Amino acid sequence: MAASYYNSTVSKPAIPEDAPSGDDLTAHHVKDKHGETVKFHNPHPSFGETLRLTAFAMGRKMIWTRLMGDMKDPDVSAVKIPTVKPTFLSPEGPPPTALRATWLGHACYFVEFPSGLRVLFDPVFEDRCSPVTWFGPRRYTPPPCAPADIPAIDAVVISHSHYDHLSHTSVSAIAARHPGAQFFVPLGLQRWFRESGIERVTEMDWWEDAELVLKAKAGGDAAAAAAAAAAEAKVQTRTPDSIAARVSCLPCQHSSGRTHNDRDHTLWASWAVSSGGKSVWFGGDTGYRAVPRVAEGVDDYGPEYEALPRCPQFAQIGRLRGPFDLGLIPIGAYKPRWIMSGMHADPRDAVEIFKDTRCRQAMGIHWGTWVLTSEDVEEPPRKLMEALKKAGIPEKGVFDTCATGESREF
Repeated sequence: MAASYYNSTVSKPAIPEDAPSGDDLTAHHVKDKHGETVKFHNPHPSFGETLRLTAFAMGRKMIWTRLMGDMKDPDVSAVKIPTVKPTFLSPEGPPPTALRATWLGHACYFVEFPSGLRVLFDPVFEDRCSPVTWFGPRRYTPPPCAPADIPAIDAVVISHSHYDHLSHTSVSAIAARHPGAQFFVPLGLQRWFRESGIERVTEMDWWEDAELVLKAKAGGDAAAAAAAAAAEAKVQTRTPDSIAARVSCLPCQHSSGRTHNDRDHTLWASWAVSSGGKSVWFGGDTGYRAVPRVAEGVDDYGPEYEALPRCPQFAQIGRLRGPFDLGLIPIGAYKPRWIMSGMHADPRDAVEIFKDTRCRQAMGIHWGTWVLTSEDVEEPPRKLMEALKKAGIPEKGVFDTCATGESREF
């Protein structure tokens, strides 16, 4: 079990004054005749009609698309996404002077804030993102580390219930090793966590905020332990007596489900975390605009399609909560576009989301780990650079990708 120098408290989630008003707050709730929320949906036309089909109808469409040769698994036999062994700052030492973010594969990022706060987003360390260990998408890029290699975790943020974003094995291992870690999840997922034996969980709806406060344990445990470790290492420490963070559950455009009969029974979300004067927006998994089937090589952002509805929630996030120092924005799992675009952004969409949310810098997530769709697995970074160039944004240094396990400072 990892040492914890802090006790944490979380305020009751609440809608702040800078949230949208009126029907916007509950437009994503589907209610029964008694007014009780029974499931969730995407309220905007940008989600498209294809993804509103039943699970059976969607499965039939995808099988037919595969039979017609329009959805082929990419070859990963020669693929090698760069991987490095991650380095994490010691919890006994000083916090980083900048925002420090480490990509651990797919949508999983570990972020160390200048305040000393350490947050893990969408941790999945397993070989397969599947309900079983013997079937389903298998990693072609190994995880750069195990949960036990992360020395301190104060909070874990989950975007939604799909297996490539929520792993029972991973969250259980994290909770066991870091019993003080607080889990933040969208509406409907608290029950799943409690049934998994994880009690420190806060469930939130879109636009709700919660304040996370970490305070040094009574008796000076934090300061004493840090000082002792620093003396042994002959370095200075400045472990803070308390750490405060604002955690915000925000909209995105996606779906949820872990079985054949619980589709959209729990909410999906993007998240913002602010602490120590730095802020991160985590896109999780999201679409931006549903596009129709177009001929190969046709630009679905061209004149014929430029008026297609865009999800208005990202500009709303940027206006009400931005700007953000760092955006973690999905760029992969987007082909065939006519099926996937409503719920999975491609690199061009990602750049538009980047601009809408007013992120100062960004890193691409949701690629380079599992075969989930039919694009070449090394295509997303290339397409991202093309999209940045078209948008008049520098191709390097603003919205980047990195090696699995690599850390960047912002």
